[in-house]
Order: sequence, then C-alpha cells, then structure tokens
Amino acid sequence: MIDPAILLRYRGFKKEFDKNETVFLQGEEPRYYYQIIQGKVKMNNYNEDGKEFIQGLFTDGESFGEPPLFCAINYPANAVTLQPTTILLISKSDFYTLLENETKSCFNVLEALSSRLYYKSIMAPDISSNDSEKRILTLLNYIKTQHIESNKEGNKENDKALYVDLTRQQIADMTGLRVETVIRTIKEMETNHLIRLEKGKLFF
Repeated sequence: MIDPAILLRYRGFKKEFDKNETVFLQGEEPRYYYQIIQGKVKMNNYNEDGKEFIQGLFTDGESFGEPPLFCAINYPANAVTLQPTTILLISKSDFYTLLENETKSCFNVLEALSSRLYYKSIMAPDISSNDSEKRILTLLNYIKTQHIESNKEGNKENDKALYVDLTRQQIADMTGLRVETVIRTIKEMETNHLIRLEKGKLFF
C-alpha cells in the first residue's frame, strides 16, 4: 500500500493494539486511515440472528476501512484485531492532503479498493448459492490471486500450493456457511484433489 515513511511524513503515527481489541465500531464516524505494520485485523458485522460475517481479513502492509473516508458515511462494520497488532494511523484531513500530493500512493489506494470491489462482485452471486464447494473455491481463488499479485517477482513461489492461513470458522464467516458445512466440504474437496491438507493446514 502506501510507503510508511510517506504516512509518517504526513503526520501519521503508530498505535499498538492487543489481541481482540476493537479498532473501530460499526456506526462510528471515520476519522483515520489505517494501515497495518504488523499483525492481523478482521472487519465483521452480524446479522439479526447474531451470526458473524467477516467482510475481510487484513495483514502486514494492508489498509482497511477506507471507503467511508470518501463517502462521508459511518463504518458499516467493526474492525477487530486477531493478534497483537501495530497500525499506522493518519487523520482524514492529512490523508486527503497526502493523496493530493502523492500520485503513486493515490493509485495504490485505488488499486486496493478496486480489488476489494472485485472480490465483493465475485462473491455476491455465490453467497446466494447452495453449492458450498463453489463458495469456498471462489474465496480460495481470490486469496491465491491476491497472493500472486503481491508477489509478482516470486514466480517460482507462485507455482507452489498456497498455505491458506484461515481457520475453518473464518472460512465459514467469509462465505456465509456453517462451520460444520465447511469442515465437511473441505474433506470432500481434499478427496477430489481440489485442495491439500497437511496436519490440518489447508493448501491450495
């Protein structure tokens, strides 16, 4: 995403978060741009029955929660850390100034937002599908595509099966499936040689 040195130059600052700490809540007014230095964050919300739906998982070097900064709307989801996490924050006004002055950084943000919009568009039809395998494959293909795009120089590494660092529960929460369905479907996918399991770890 944006070079941390540039964020600091525009009055960005680092903040430490503990595991399971809330970064912002659904309904709050957006005041900062957030970029992870080290750690992991999930954006989530809940339906009327209390079932969690994970909107996205973000890790080192990635930003999250930008759309409301541009739309003048409140956050549609929560952001919660999954492990001890260090985040670079920059105020909304300083972030705007940065984008006006730093063309490359501006395009980096546009690229990230476009990628997430693409993910939403390919997942939307599958969420309404009863085909659990299709839902999971769509998610795994997107994750692998993102990995390849962010490691363009490591072509040999891209040829290898990718370790998918998601729990079965997280896959369920990202696809709208029950965790029991995910566990069963993953076993079937392994039998059909669509994925590989090693000591419970999923490779695709």
